Amino acid sequence: MTMTVAHAQSDMRQGYYSGATGILASALAWFVAAGVALLASPEKAVWALLVGGVFIHPVGLLLCKLLGSRGGHEKGNPLGLLAGASTFWLIFCLPIAYLLSTRQPSLFFPAMLLIIGGRYLVFATLYGMRLYWVLGLALAGTGMVLAPLNATAFAGALAGAVVEAVFGIICLASHRQWVRSAR
Repeated sequence: MTMTVAHAQSDMRQGYYSGATGILASALAWFVAAGVALLASPEKAVWALLVGGVFIHPVGLLLCKLLGSRGGHEKGNPLGLLAGASTFWLIFCLPIAYLLSTRQPSLFFPAMLLIIGGRYLVFATLYGMRLYWVLGLALAGTGMVLAPLNATAFAGALAGAVVEAVFGIICLASHRQWVRSAR
């Protein structure tokens, strides 16, 4: 059976709580990086975000299950391949952001905001939600504003954390409304 785009998107929304839990897990990683930037150093904050990023997916899945979603998609959902491809794209961009931080540390967090923002644009297709266009552009725009300002690591990480936290809460509410309207 061939899955329609609408069915594939609905399956992704059901399985991953519309992605809200992943956004919130990502916000947590950004908040940790902001705290490390404030209390330790920009270099340690870079590593905090990179290491924290490894835990975003597992924490997001745990939150899915705690909130009643299955934390996965149906076998054969073609959008699962798109999600995987966007993950590889993100991983391939990390060395660029890291190398940039070794030359000009103030650019790491703006670069990551652009990278993560770009990845969220793909999520608009994965979930069929315009919210991800706004989130992706908000993160990218934040990165483009912070870069020429030479914002501190703390400011960059905190900005990422706040944007993701706000959109995570909005996405959570949107998912709940979507579920209610589907009944």
